[in-house]
Amino acid sequence: QVQLVESGGGLVQAGGSLRLSCAASGRTFSRSVMGWFRQAPGKERECVAAITPLGGSTYYADSVKDRFTISRDNAKNTVSLQRNSLRSEDTAVYYCAADASWTKVTRAREYRYWGQGTQVTVSS
Repeated sequence: QVQLVESGGGLVQAGGSLRLSCAASGRTFSRSVMGWFRQAPGKERECVAAITPLGGSTYYADSVKDRFTISRDNAKNTVSLQRNSLRSEDTAVYYCAADASWTKVTRAREYRYWGQGTQVTVSS
């Protein structure tokens, strides 16, 4: 069992930066693929970034490449998403998710555990 709690959301101006963190409980964190998803009103939940258990491989959606960076600290059971050059279209609820197959990392239904989400609003 893994429990996930996101933090770091809020209001930021376009062009600014914001770092999201996800604290995980449970012994399986260091063996879990971790992903960050977002969902804007009226849109499907989208995987923006993911990372393998030891951090050796990462995935980024085209819309966030070169702006977002995912990282993890297995000693602290945390995964973070550094977001730079934020745009109004980055406004969404951001979710941390755990435990999916790396070959299906972009599919929300493949993840076993989810956080409650944190709202990020980018003002233009």
